[in-house]
Amino acid sequence: MQITDTIADLLTRIRNANTAKHATVDVPASRVKKDITQILVDEGYVKGFQLIEDGKQGVIRITLKYGDNKSPVITGLRRVSKPGLRIYSSCADMPKVRKGLGIAIVSTSKGIVTDKKARELNVGGEVLAYIW
Repeated sequence: MQITDTIADLLTRIRNANTAKHATVDVPASRVKKDITQILVDEGYVKGFQLIEDGKQGVIRITLKYGDNKSPVITGLRRVSKPGLRIYSSCADMPKVRKGLGIAIVSTSKGIVTDKKARELNVGGEVLAYIW
């Protein structure tokens, strides 16, 4: 099956696994997905991830993180820029998610970074997703 929006597929798999209280979730690997997952690990939204080689494109196994009483750490995920409607933001207009409580993942000329890092680097780019 051909998937046109692989980032939305990644976010949906994470959201569904979180709702079902799974310990891990597997997604087909790509460089962009690996970068997004690394940001989620750095920001403390997931425990970790590992790359599994399967002879084709590989698989990313993401270990989800839960708080007390099995409550998920990630309470919301939203895809912002879609293949049909790209959303770009300058450094000055970089969005704040939940007034700074969440993060925006931005694809810039310096790589895929959070909104805070993009302001630090003084670059704008395509706003990929909001996570809170």
